Amino acid sequence: MPRSNAAKALPLVVLLTIVWGTNWSLFPLAVREVSVWTFRAVSLTGAGLILLAFARMRGLPVTIPRRHWAAVTAAALIYLVVWNLASTYAAILIPSGQAAILGFTMPLWTVLVVWAVFGDRPNRRMLLAVVLAAVGVGLLMVPAREAYRDAPAGFLLGLTAGLGWAVGTVILKRANVPVPALVLTGWQLLIAAAPLWVGALWLGGGQWFLPSWQTVLVIGYITLVPMAIGNLSWFAIVGLLPASVAGLSSVMVPILAMVTGAIVHAEPLGPWQLGAMACCGSALFLALSKK
Repeated sequence: MPRSNAAKALPLVVLLTIVWGTNWSLFPLAVREVSVWTFRAVSLTGAGLILLAFARMRGLPVTIPRRHWAAVTAAALIYLVVWNLASTYAAILIPSGQAAILGFTMPLWTVLVVWAVFGDRPNRRMLLAVVLAAVGVGLLMVPAREAYRDAPAGFLLGLTAGLGWAVGTVILKRANVPVPALVLTGWQLLIAAAPLWVGALWLGGGQWFLPSWQTVLVIGYITLVPMAIGNLSWFAIVGLLPASVAGLSSVMVPILAMVTGAIVHAEPLGPWQLGAMACCGSALFLALSKK
């Protein structure tokens, strides 16, 4: 991995950690008056249109070569649809910080998928980073075992979100789509929004009304910041780093999600979380540092 790419990715990793780490505690607030399907359909559509409009304003071509549409569509459906639905439902069923932990098992899934499917065996540094990240996730999961026992569906949905994200990321990285991250992100968000709108119409429970200004504000913030800016940062990171390293770049997000959940929802924060923070921070350092 070129040193320059790691240096370029580092500020994006910091931005991604802040944007996505503070996002999880907002999910239960966003779906108080609208369905999960409606919330996600609105946020993905809005974010995709914002990014493509911004790309057009900057004079960037907003088309994707025809030969790459299959890979882009597959990645969008597997990553964005599975991730957005599963992670939101998980955050409703179990504490938001714990849902974030399960979703961000993605780095572990990514390394395993790349290894199993493409035979790319990780080197010792990456293996150690994966082990540290796994220990960090395990430390965070220990105090939440009662929440998982009471809501096993939340546990399974959290893991499903992480696996879907990993598979979608590997597909996109292998496709190597030659378009700016701004354009690629915008189109993927719009592609993923299509089946969510179908779900919103069929499964949204008829919740078609103007929600309160508080809900509109929360959904508007999630659309602009975590969805638009966060996903743009993520796809830029994927373009700069190998898939397995890009996956590990997100390991600090659940730590910040735990802190945010403790502040907003009085979720637990103690020695287990501090130990996990040390493990995840070390894993991130190993993944991004020079070999």
